[in-house]
Amino acid sequence: MKGYIYTMYAGADPSHGWTMNDPIFGKVPTLGACVPNIRRVVEEGDYIFVISGRIPGQRQFVVGGMQVKEKIDALAAYRRFPEHRLKREADGTVKGNIIVNHNGTHNALDEHSNFEKRIENYIVGCNPTVFEKPEEFNLARTQTVGKLEEIFRRPGDRVFDIIGRYRRMNDEQVKELLSWMRSIKQ
Repeated sequence: MKGYIYTMYAGADPSHGWTMNDPIFGKVPTLGACVPNIRRVVEEGDYIFVISGRIPGQRQFVVGGMQVKEKIDALAAYRRFPEHRLKREADGTVKGNIIVNHNGTHNALDEHSNFEKRIENYIVGCNPTVFEKPEEFNLARTQTVGKLEEIFRRPGDRVFDIIGRYRRMNDEQVKELLSWMRSIKQ
């Protein structure tokens, strides 16, 4: 087993009202369009963890993680997870992580490039661990950098100093991060 941990884009912080769109941590967690490089290399049984995006004056933190159960293409995901199809909400926000239409063409609501690389390896997860309560956010925010320093044996003042944009994890590192996350959830 191995894992990957990556940082979301600036502003992507659920503790400040941002809605988790990709990954989506629900009953069945999914990762649909982001980090195609990670989705390509993970295998069943591996883990994917995500860190909040930068917000001025706030420390980034591990938001959640999931185990990879299977990888499917975006058209299969479209059929299987209709609730994750891209759609514009009444307030104007775009929700969902399936970037194809019913016939496999690019959904116009997805404004990113490299469509062809992003439609493969839609991750269907299991065993999610995700922080959702204010007290969990606060603990994770204060402890993440120290925990990452410990896990990766690399000093740093910020998440980026320790993992960069993303980093591969070995079996022991995955277990250590999961154990820490579960201790916060209790």
